[in-house]
Amino acid sequence: MAQLSGHVAATSGLIAFLLLASDPAHALRCKSKVIREGMVESEVIRLCGEPVSRQDLGYVVRSGYRIQRGLSTYRIAGGRYGYGYHEELIVTEMLFNFGPRKLMRRIRFEGGRIARIETAGYGYIETDR
Repeated sequence: MAQLSGHVAATSGLIAFLLLASDPAHALRCKSKVIREGMVESEVIRLCGEPVSRQDLGYVVRSGYRIQRGLSTYRIAGGRYGYGYHEELIVTEMLFNFGPRKLMRRIRFEGGRIARIETAGYGYIETDR
């Protein structure tokens, strides 16, 4: 009985690891590389090819903090000091068509980095006009 419970625990641990190690639903693969949030625009185009459409949507303001040694305005986690800031980032949206048997992907970039990946229905065959 002890051996059976040990096998069940090992199997449960393996399943949990595989679920955690698998690609998130909002990631995609291009040329066997995983494309995910935070990657830069040029790397995505190099791996996935040129998008079928590109649209500049304007700007978004994001806030955050930078760690600073010495001078500080407030203390952040880990005992380090930092200061707050706001930055304006350009927002671009690109649509990638991977063909009629695969889902298209709409990728939103903020400041040149992936902020969101969405599916956009099945792709299509591009025809020359």
